[in-house]
Amino acid sequence: MRIYITAILKANALYRDEVLATLQHMVEESRKEAACIQYDLHHTINDENQFIFYEIWESRAGLDNHNQQPYILAFARMAEKKLQETPQIYHMERIA
Repeated sequence: MRIYITAILKANALYRDEVLATLQHMVEESRKEAACIQYDLHHTINDENQFIFYEIWESRAGLDNHNQQPYILAFARMAEKKLQETPQIYHMERIA
């Protein structure tokens, strides 16, 4: 069963460039993973510090493997200090 994810996060303005570079690296590496179907990064039009991921994963196992990758773990450590708030992460199943 595919897993769909929307993740919303907001960088502290002082660290925006560093956060963005880290997020772009995550995109590059995540797209190489076998279970990754789609991994897109956006920022909102009215707030360049707010980023939104839209992801599709082949399976729960693939997502679990993704969450253990070094670049994801590094982001988690950085997020505590360089984001304004805890990211909102929504795991979804497609119903229509």
